[in-house]
Amino acid sequence: MRIGIVILPEERWSSARHRWRLAEEYGFDHAWTYDHLGWRDLVDGPWFDAVATLTAAATVTETIRLGTFVASPNFRHPVHFAREVLAVDDVSDGRLLLGVGAGGIGFDAEVLGAAPLTPRERVDRFTEFVELLGRLLTEDHVSYAGAYYRAVDARTLPGPVQQPRTPLIVAANGPRSLALAARHGDGWVTTGAQGADDEQAWWRSVREAGERFGAALERAGRTHADRYLNLDSSPVYSLSSPQAFEDAVGRARELGFTDVMVHWPRATSWYAGDEKVLETVAQMLPRLHEG
Repeated sequence: MRIGIVILPEERWSSARHRWRLAEEYGFDHAWTYDHLGWRDLVDGPWFDAVATLTAAATVTETIRLGTFVASPNFRHPVHFAREVLAVDDVSDGRLLLGVGAGGIGFDAEVLGAAPLTPRERVDRFTEFVELLGRLLTEDHVSYAGAYYRAVDARTLPGPVQQPRTPLIVAANGPRSLALAARHGDGWVTTGAQGADDEQAWWRSVREAGERFGAALERAGRTHADRYLNLDSSPVYSLSSPQAFEDAVGRARELGFTDVMVHWPRATSWYAGDEKVLETVAQMLPRLHEG
């Protein structure tokens, strides 16, 4: 089991870099940051760009993988974003994981003044985003004409350090997104049921999502893709205690997940917790990795 940690891009780098270094020293396999222009009730507070944050993180770490959780079509165009991906992959010497999602509703979807999209339209756009981005990371001289994105003879040299491309970790819960992840994803990431109030109901939703993804893989003619679970979509914050974290990792392993993600404890609001719990969990990581 590989275990990752999510660090929200809300602190100035003079403070934030310590956390990225610690994530590696603690023994986490990957570290992620949100790709938003602003997020939920933190929209009025400090917030920084994901690509710049990951580039900086690459310069203060050596081995930990770094990822977008998850890159948003709400404000990113695949052609320009592919150039950013190539740069971070190069600076990190091939440690980038490219989490991508359909783009949520709320501030990110509204701040640029674009007309709101229906759920179906968001998945249509996401399909184009993944298809074009995948081509840009594996081909040179790419042209593409879709309803949401166009590319005219886009250049992509020198290509990513990682071959054949930077891994695409596709966020999906619904049937069309799951099919997209099964066709194009090197990995799949899920949050389970959104807004679940009951922990057991949330775990049932995670199990069902895994079964649906397995069926989608089979229909796509594939036998394997890495499976990532955001533990903190559960009603119970995974770092509420060391035991809660160990239990969550164990349940995810039983359901066939290869990777889990937990959020760095914050003082208030989302993911409020005690960093001493994180320190204790870090000591448990070697045992939890082995399972």
